[in-house]
Amino acid sequence: MLVITHYRNKCIGCNACVEIAPGQWKMSRKDGKSVLLGAQKKKMAHTGYFDDSVFDENLKAAEACPVNIIKVSFK
Repeated sequence: MLVITHYRNKCIGCNACVEIAPGQWKMSRKDGKSVLLGAQKKKMAHTGYFDDSVFDENLKAAEACPVNIIKVSFK
């Protein structure tokens, strides 16, 4: 199982994650920050659990993030 953690409070709204992995990310119209779809807020981060098949695109999204607030790992 793939675990994606997003520290949304530090997001600058660059849209890179949405462009690279639109199946898991969208931009909020409310505050202009990215949203990890299906994630639960836990303390200071939003965490989502996904099928391993989306690993490559989300790893690329994490690497493209200019503020390094996306973490991708396996559980």
